[in-house]
Amino acid sequence: MAARTKTAKDRPSYRCTECGWQTAKWLGRCPECQAWGTVEEYGAPAVRTTTPGRVTTSAVPIGQVDARQATARSTGVPELDRVLGGGLVPGAVVLLAGEPGVGKSTLLLDVAAKAASDEHRTLYVTGEESASQVRLRADRIKAIDDHLYLAAETDLAAVLGHLDAVKPSLLILDSVQTVASPEIDGAPGGMAQVREVAGALIRASKERGMSTLLVGHVTKDGAIAGPRLLEHLVDVVLSFEGDRHARLRLVRGVKNRYGTTDEVGCFELHDEGITGLTDPSGLFLTRRAEPVPGTCLTVTLEGRRPLVAEVQALTVDSQIPSPRRTTSGLETSRVSMMLAVLEQRGRISALGKRDIYSATVGGVKLSEPAADLAIALALASAASDTPLPKNLVAIGEVGLAGEVRRVTGVQRRLAEAHRLGFTHALVPSDPGKTPPGMKVLEVADMGEALRVLPRSRRREAPREDEERR
Repeated sequence: MAARTKTAKDRPSYRCTECGWQTAKWLGRCPECQAWGTVEEYGAPAVRTTTPGRVTTSAVPIGQVDARQATARSTGVPELDRVLGGGLVPGAVVLLAGEPGVGKSTLLLDVAAKAASDEHRTLYVTGEESASQVRLRADRIKAIDDHLYLAAETDLAAVLGHLDAVKPSLLILDSVQTVASPEIDGAPGGMAQVREVAGALIRASKERGMSTLLVGHVTKDGAIAGPRLLEHLVDVVLSFEGDRHARLRLVRGVKNRYGTTDEVGCFELHDEGITGLTDPSGLFLTRRAEPVPGTCLTVTLEGRRPLVAEVQALTVDSQIPSPRRTTSGLETSRVSMMLAVLEQRGRISALGKRDIYSATVGGVKLSEPAADLAIALALASAASDTPLPKNLVAIGEVGLAGEVRRVTGVQRRLAEAHRLGFTHALVPSDPGKTPPGMKVLEVADMGEALRVLPRSRRREAPREDEERR
């Protein structure tokens, strides 16, 4: 069967406005009259314009807008309120994304029970589990309330029908990738389905003044699954993070139209559910009667929140030609940089032939440069088998030249360390106002920082040239 040939109407046509020369493709210069910029599409459809229509609400001066309608209401979970900027705003749509098994459903079921009251009903819609499975989890974490309604639905029309029947103040949908509309082609979780479901729920939230919490899946790269448009449509995007083998969970604000994204909520996941941690530093510390070689404390900033964390290092003689370099909770590249600085600037060459293991305590991840000084001191302490002084914290970024650079929030970090009972601190130059009663030592380079190690024990880590002698 012969293929249908395109007619002249099907093919685009371009014409020179100066001489009338025609062609099938656009050119910047007419080859007939040599004029530039005169070739335009011929017979293009007319541009349609939208005529003005009737407005739904009249525009008023911004000072006359009633801001009380956007007052945030507490979720009953203080750590989540901290990240949201005070609570849930009526009509706001929040997207909570995280890896499988991190605890998203457990957290939101706890929020659903605590936010329910006589005046504010909560509707929890699950598309991944049955209603009985959710009830078992609610019994385990004690999330039972008479004003908490539960439905297991995967059809968008049914979800909207539950909104008419229950009239909730808070809707929780777990998850947006499992609900589909029969009017849209495609499987649940596809781009068209996610866009349609999110758009319908956002319209319902704005019209009813109902807060909505949507659970979102993530890809293997950590990005939110589905179209990028989903993150633009919602008002708040939260990221739920945590190691599945650790108890700590962090909720970070990625986008927030009602507050800042600098706050971080800390939670502890256990057998009885999930609880907020107002003082999470205890998870990252190991209390000992006497200091141990290879450990150093630092203060990291999670958003605007200072957390005291412990860095541990261990060095042993290597049994293979290429010594091991193993890290947990630390960036391998930064640990390698500190090893190079210690060897070249700190004159500690014995590290090159040894297996080195470095880690953090409690599952916290230290990625900011302010932990460089603590990493370097922990490695030097492990190499010389010399413990650092008790109640010491180290804060500062270390450059390749061995200099200790300033970091942000030094005063907040020192105040948190002082509150937890630490009496000594190593910081870069000019730290600002320091807590009263705390001995703060300013160091300019790694040479000055290594002087905190006892001199008699530091000599036990010989240099490579001394070993050859």
